[in-house]
Order: sequence, then C-alpha cells, then structure tokens
Amino acid sequence: MASFEVNDMQLPEQFLLKMKDLLKEDFDDFIHSYEDNRAQGLRVNTLKIGLEEFQNISPFTLKKIPWVKEGFYYGLEERPGKHPYHDAGLYYIQEPSAMAAAEMVDPKPGERVLDLCAAPGGKTTHIAEKMEQQGFLLTNEIHPARAKILSQNVERMGITNAVVTNETPARLAQRFPAYFDRIMVDAPCSGEGMFRKDPEACAEWSPKNVEICSMRQLDILDSAAVMLRPGGRLVYSTCTFSPEENEGTISQFLKQNPHFEIEHVQVYEGFSKGRRDWAAEALAAIEQTIRIWPHQVQGEGHYIAVLRKMDGEEPAKRKYAKTAADKKLLKSYQQFAEEALKEAPKGEYLLFGDQLYLVPEELLSLEQLKVIRPGWHLGTIKKNRFEPSHALALALTEDQVVHKWNLNSDSRELAAYLKGESLPAEGPKGWYLAEVDGYSLGWGKVSNGVLKNHYPKGLRWTGNF
Repeated sequence: MASFEVNDMQLPEQFLLKMKDLLKEDFDDFIHSYEDNRAQGLRVNTLKIGLEEFQNISPFTLKKIPWVKEGFYYGLEERPGKHPYHDAGLYYIQEPSAMAAAEMVDPKPGERVLDLCAAPGGKTTHIAEKMEQQGFLLTNEIHPARAKILSQNVERMGITNAVVTNETPARLAQRFPAYFDRIMVDAPCSGEGMFRKDPEACAEWSPKNVEICSMRQLDILDSAAVMLRPGGRLVYSTCTFSPEENEGTISQFLKQNPHFEIEHVQVYEGFSKGRRDWAAEALAAIEQTIRIWPHQVQGEGHYIAVLRKMDGEEPAKRKYAKTAADKKLLKSYQQFAEEALKEAPKGEYLLFGDQLYLVPEELLSLEQLKVIRPGWHLGTIKKNRFEPSHALALALTEDQVVHKWNLNSDSRELAAYLKGESLPAEGPKGWYLAEVDGYSLGWGKVSNGVLKNHYPKGLRWTGNF
C-alpha cells in the first residue's frame, strides 16, 4: 500500500497498513476523513462568564458541541486566539473530542482532584470550572517548559484553587497516597488521533514508539492507582487509535490491579465502544470504554476509559502544609487590600520568597517537590509596598474592586492597553482593575491623570490588530 498524502501531510505507510487491518470495511471512511477540514472548538470559562452571556457577546460563529455543555465549534476562518476575550480568559481553545475526557472526570466542588499529565491545560481548566473554585486541584506536568505553559493557562482562566507541579508521577505517589477523589490521566501517547491537527506527529510515529508509549502509560497508571482513594474515579485518555495504548493498556492495568473496575458512563451519539478483540486480555468490560473516531463525529481521534477503585487502605497520617506567614510581611498586602479591594480573599497565605500566594485548603506539604505555582498568586511583597499579580486581576470581578477601568473590545484604548501603553485617566489615585467589556484583564495604576500600565510585558500585543 502506498502512503497517503493530504493537505501536505504524509501518513506513514505502516500506520495505514495497521489501520486497514483493524478497521476492515470502515477503513475507506476513516482515511477520507483526513481530506476534511479539522473541527475547531472553544470551551467557555464558566468561572468568568455564563454560557448565555457568552453567546450574546461572542463575535464568533458558534455551533454546539453535543458532548460538552460549555463547548462550541467555531468558524474555519475565525481566530479566537487573537481576540481580547481570549486574554481575559473567557474561553479556552480546545480540540472538540478532547473535551469529552474531563466531562467523564465529573468533579464536584470541594473534592480533591489530580490532573497528572496536564499540559497545556485544556483538561485542567475544564476540571477547575466544574469545581467552581472549591476544593483542591493538583495539576502536574513532567516537562518543565510545558509546566510553565500549564501554569500560564491556569492563571489566564482565573483559577484560584490549583497547585501546579513539575514532577514525576512516582514522586507524587509517594507524597499523596490514597488522597484524591478523582484523577485524570491524559497519557502521553503516539498521537495518531492528532495527525490531522499536528502533521509533525506523523513524522515522529513508529511502531517502536507505540510500544514505548504503552509501557510508559502503565507506569503512569500504577502511580495514579496509588494516589486514588478507595471509591475514587480514575479517567484514562489518549489521542491515539493504537489498541496497544488503549484497550491493551487498560486490560493489562486491570489484570495487575484487580481492585479496579471499568465504570459504565453515558455514551454520546457517534461515540463507539472499546473493542474486546483488541484488548490483551479480551475482557468483556472493555466494551464500556469509549472510542471517538474522526469519520463518525466532528472531532479528532480519542480513547477514554473510566475506572473505579473498589477498595484499598486509607493512609494513617497526613502531613499538611505549614502556611503561616509573618504578619509584619503581610502588612503591605493588607494595606493594598484595604485600598483596592472591597473584601480581601480569605484563606491561608504562603510566602515563596517575596511572592505571596493563597493556598487551597487541605494542602499536603509540598516540601522537596518541584512547584511551579503553589496556589493563587496574589502578588509581590516589595520593600514597603505590595504589587498585585496578573493572576489576582484575572480571578477578580468588577464587584470585588474599589476602582475599575472598562475598555471596549473594539476600542483604540484597549489596543493601547494590550500593547503596554499608558492611558489618560481621570479619577482617584490607586490601583484599577482594567476590563474588556466588563471582564477582568489586568491592572493599571492611576496617578496625576494617567493610568500607568501594569499589563505583563510577556503578554503584550505587538503589531497591528
């Protein structure tokens, strides 16, 4: 069989042979799906805006994604990543099929939840929205550069109850045995389901890489199993078609962990069952796992398995984080809060050097772990003054601040603000929450008729827009 080239994408010949053998009569429909334009989606951030409200102000052509309430397809030529609403964290751009996995996690406010392989943050931010800023969300990424991107997305979406770490699953398992109510494992995989979205994945694909990924996935799942409390839910997902990494990985995990079982969950129209004949152990329950095919829905390839931990022991003792901060050092922050906020955020404060954070309740000790973000970043305590963080601005609403400076999304003033320019401003001196159409965007400080710009330099827009 010759290789298949479409849209400047060269599908590997060995991959084509494998898929033809697996799919049989469905292969032609599958392969011709690569000729279609890929689906583009965004998920509304309900921490900052309601669904109806977003639909009323959206400048994009929206069409509902059936399997996620907050998800919408948008038009092929539209660029929501270039709109100020994106900077304000009103939505997260995410591949539509990928949105299904966090739906299956189904976290509740107040729970303890782990996203173990979390970058760039699509599933983390989806989980956080469902938690409604209540409970503890630990979101982890093993690769340092990707962990920073994850942290930036947690900040942009205004999430206040998340801790971001840059650790191995094994090290986290030592610290958090039987701790989490729900765990998301979006496992590193061969990426076959993303060939249409990411042509580079084609060049990196090989049967050997599939084998390596399947072994790595089992190691990650073993660590996740340790961290899940008895009765807890573990959701495993990949963006690949490979049975070795999907039904094969799950059936092998269940063989090694008989105290887990596959849960039956709602399957949406167009989703398919897992294949028992593709599983290493040919378990009948494998049919309760989920496959998403690009020739059957408007989305890329995905696999999801929902597992329940039936029994196990609770650890006897937990070491909680010591978060007491010197009240003298907090004086400048408290002064800022009295002047700029109608009510200071409540919780436990933690100082990392001169950086002040509010940490989630029931946080276990983070000592000797690689921590990117230990909670909600409030700002920097400098000599005799406090400078509020961008993360604080993005998680606040206009009702929580004393002064606000609202800018229209299509105005020259907004463009100037996003470029880092100062603006003429009349009003009392002090910190102002800059907004786009009423939604928090960043800080400015008014003095002598000028709003001094505090939009982060690394986020500033360049060029014409």
